[in-house]
Amino acid sequence: MQDNLQNHRKSYEKAALSKKSVAISPFQQFKIWYNETEQLGGIEEVNAMTLTTIGIDGFPKGRVVLLKKYDENGFYFYTNYKSEKGIAIAQNNKVSLSFFWPTLERQVIIKGTATKTSEEDAKTYFQSRPKGSQLGALVSNQSDPIENREVLESRLQTLEKEFEHKEVPKPKDWGGYVVTPLTVEFWQGRPNRLHDRIQYTLEGTNWKIKRLQP
Repeated sequence: MQDNLQNHRKSYEKAALSKKSVAISPFQQFKIWYNETEQLGGIEEVNAMTLTTIGIDGFPKGRVVLLKKYDENGFYFYTNYKSEKGIAIAQNNKVSLSFFWPTLERQVIIKGTATKTSEEDAKTYFQSRPKGSQLGALVSNQSDPIENREVLESRLQTLEKEFEHKEVPKPKDWGGYVVTPLTVEFWQGRPNRLHDRIQYTLEGTNWKIKRLQP
């Protein structure tokens, strides 16, 4: 069986991007694009990003996670350290992040290194989560096999009763990562597939900006 998708095409014509138009810092440029995408609307989770790691089997794997904050140190997300991605990062902390914002025909592609955030940072974020999400982190041994969903539901019901009137503790092996970028590429779709690609590369403590061919 074959599905021919060769006629699924569109022309990208919504904006342009040049070295002269971008901010001097990739964090500033990211903020501009993120805010523009959020203000335009049409995307339910603007902070959804694909995290790609190299697994212990040697294969790359991408999955969508949620960006929870960003600053001059990098881009932050939170997870179980014993999950598949946590184990992969422990072995090889070189990762990539990518955002796709089709409403403005844009992508942002980040390559960098992932390191654990402080325990204080992890606790602060964990305490900000809804109680159901906190309990979910206790219920699931993320990425481990399980017989069926009913096992999870049963664990959740037990914990809901146990912590009905108590604060939910952050699991020991749960916390945050900050991805410190080495390169950040801003991709703007253009007509005839001649897309604009502006890349920031960290050289020492300075960011070098260059245009890449599409």
